[in-house]
Amino acid sequence: MRRRLFCLAAFITAAVLPTAAAQPPAGWSTVKGQFTFPAGKDLPKRAPLQVTQDKAHCLSKGDILDETLIVNEKNRGVKNVVVWLRPDNEDKESKLTAGQIHPSDKDRKAAMVTIDQPCCMFTPRITIARAGDTIVAKNSAPVAHNFSWSSANNGEHNPIIPAGGEHKIGPLVGENSPIPYKCTIHPWMNGTVRVFDHPYYAITDADGNFTMANAPQGKFRMVVWHEKSGFLGGKAGRFGTPIEIKGDITQLPAVVFGDLAK
Repeated sequence: MRRRLFCLAAFITAAVLPTAAAQPPAGWSTVKGQFTFPAGKDLPKRAPLQVTQDKAHCLSKGDILDETLIVNEKNRGVKNVVVWLRPDNEDKESKLTAGQIHPSDKDRKAAMVTIDQPCCMFTPRITIARAGDTIVAKNSAPVAHNFSWSSANNGEHNPIIPAGGEHKIGPLVGENSPIPYKCTIHPWMNGTVRVFDHPYYAITDADGNFTMANAPQGKFRMVVWHEKSGFLGGKAGRFGTPIEIKGDITQLPAVVFGDLAK
């Protein structure tokens, strides 16, 4: 009986004590990095896509080249790599706490994120957005397009967008998986949106570089994703790679994205 009472008392004590809150960051940092294609591997060739519809317009500026993998010939930087922060653990339900979000974020206004279709390709092809934002699918071309979108949390859309028209999707909610979109009128046209529920995400530019401002200092994980190969490091890569963010600027070592050469 005494042992049962002791266990019960211990349980009640644990239940009423507050759980330990995540430690606030020591400060804030700008995180920078770069992703490159492996040295010694032939650079991928961007082959012309097969254009079968509205050729006069679609090919008016020359061949349309495949954008699945774009590598800078000068520095081997990889464009359109998406990176984001997550807690330093392997709990798929774990999220950054409110205290780990920079105070200036409370003043952020929801954005209108534009995806255009000017010459039979989506611009941009890979789009990053935040929960609360709205996607504006525009058509600045003189021919009709459609915008076929399929998602778990942000609905199904498949409108015809006439020349000069647009279609809005939002306000967005966060999605763990990428959202594909395409134009079924011009079947070579496709792209992807990733929607985050925090501000710490970025996409690499034409040199393979990215910058992430006002990141919390401390130990986190950096998740890396590219449309061609998925997560860097395969399935386990969904939990990211441990990094330490410290100082006003955290310059991460350049990462060779070897999965892209397979």
